[in-house]
Amino acid sequence: MSEAKKLLVFDYLYISVGAIISGFALMSFLVPEHFLDGGVTGISLLLHEIYGWNIALLIILSNLPFIILGARQIGKGFAIKSLVGSVIFALCLSFFPYPEFHYDKLLTSTFGGFFLGLGIGLGMRGGCALDGIEVLALYTLKRTGFTMSEIILGINVILFLIAAFYLGFETSLYACLTYYTVTKTIDYIVEGLEEYTGITIISGQSELIKEKLVLELGRGITIYKGERGFLKDKFEESHDCDIIFTIITRLEVRRLKNIVMNIDEKAFIFTYTIKEAAGGVLKRIKAH
Repeated sequence: MSEAKKLLVFDYLYISVGAIISGFALMSFLVPEHFLDGGVTGISLLLHEIYGWNIALLIILSNLPFIILGARQIGKGFAIKSLVGSVIFALCLSFFPYPEFHYDKLLTSTFGGFFLGLGIGLGMRGGCALDGIEVLALYTLKRTGFTMSEIILGINVILFLIAAFYLGFETSLYACLTYYTVTKTIDYIVEGLEEYTGITIISGQSELIKEKLVLELGRGITIYKGERGFLKDKFEESHDCDIIFTIITRLEVRRLKNIVMNIDEKAFIFTYTIKEAAGGVLKRIKAH
């Protein structure tokens, strides 16, 4: 099997598992307790609660316009995967024997949101949208001055206000909590469970620092050629230097800083979060 076909198989595996888990979140937690979420799933749940319409059918019909929109905005491959994901999602809601859990409202909201975010996130990993609100936000983004976050927030505010009117203010508040849990879980699943930290180091002792990072810390490094100096009192003075860049885990940040500061107390170090990294020396070594 070619590499492209393997990747496609894994994509549909992600989508299928994501749809099953999303169905578990709805049928085991949210639907039995008449809870809501945000986005297209939230719209489907709201219509189900108000009118009693079939939730599986609502999921497909609600996502269908956004799947068509996604075919134009993103591509046919995305639309096909999203359609397959929505169909599997609906079939799971209709035929899968999910158990019902009747817990405390806070637990229902939290764990319902967690499993729904896990399912949607896995679907996104597979290249589809089990909830089409992101597609709508992308479409609206190109025609307005608002960001995607602002658009999604605006849509959900309207949804939660309608929920407060029909289902009560308490249900609306729990829907906000559920949606927050969903979005945070999606972030972890899509962007990586282990956050890496990018480190940039500027120092006059770069040769010794490079040696320590590679031989002692075991990290790969990238070197940029730059200049240091340009101080207020000595603006004319500058020196060529190597700017060191590396990626480490959060647990190694303190150790790296200690290594650098032991070599050069005046070294300039700045860090920033990298949600996911792969390849290079970060690649896991297979056991023999």
